[in-house]
This record gives sequence, C-alpha cells and structure tokens, in this order.
Amino acid sequence: MFEGQVDSSKRLNILYEDVECHYQVIVKLTAAMAKKYVCKGCNKACRSDVTHVCDQTCSDCTACTPCAFAEVRIPSDDCHRHFRNPTCFANHKQCTSTQKSVCERKWCCEKGGGQATSAKHECYKRFCSSCQENKDIGHLCYMRNLKDTLPPASDKVL
Repeated sequence: MFEGQVDSSKRLNILYEDVECHYQVIVKLTAAMAKKYVCKGCNKACRSDVTHVCDQTCSDCTACTPCAFAEVRIPSDDCHRHFRNPTCFANHKQCTSTQKSVCERKWCCEKGGGQATSAKHECYKRFCSSCQENKDIGHLCYMRNLKDTLPPASDKVL
C-alpha cells in the first residue's frame, strides 16, 4: 500500500489495474481485502480489532494513535479493565455504526483475571482453534479430530 505524505484525517483508497491502466476507488477496504477489519495504523487486515496487536494503535481503546499514559489509570466497572487517560476511557465506550463498543467486545474475567472477547468464555480455559472448543490450559492439540461419518459415496471407499 502506498501512503502519501499528507496531513489530513481524510483517506482515499484506490486500486490500480495493470491490464486496463486504470485506477478504481475502493469504497470498502474490508470488502476489497476480504477481512472483517483493516487497521488504520499499519494497514494490515485481520479478523478483529479487539485481537489485533499493533504499535500504531492503543491496546486499551483501539484508537488509531496510541493514547498517552496519565499518572493514574482509570478503571471501568463494566468491563473491569483500566485505561490510560479520560480520552482513552471515553474512546472505549463509543459505539461505531456497525459494531458494539470496545467495552462490550473486550473485558476482563472477574474470576480468572484474563481478558475475554467471546460470550463462550469459560474461566481458566483457553479456546483451541483446532478443536474449536474451550479446553484446559496445557491442552496439546495439533490436529482436528476425525468425524465418525462416512463420505457421501461410501460404496467407493476401501
């Protein structure tokens, strides 16, 4: 991606087609990259802004420029997390037009103390991407379990 040296909050995404030597305006960058989220700071596409880690965004409120640290961190009673300054606290409460606020999508578990991002959260367990289930910490899984069903053309299977 090319990024010009312009001091402006507005952004224009364009795509250059080599075959026709023509520029096309990208209306939705997420649709063009086939991802749910594209970071405005590093221009990388990923599944979610809550799980994206970037040095160009604030890890607490996910604002595009990292928030400055104040002397005292501000606690939130709703998500049980602490924020860098009053602006960071306000940013995490704001709802976007298409999504819930960061406060509703990312919280700390009161029992386990870890961060949770899913309604399927279980205390003291981690989500295994291979099994697609919450498993105990230390669960070693490298391959998804086989299904107990035969393929559609079972008469052709040895």
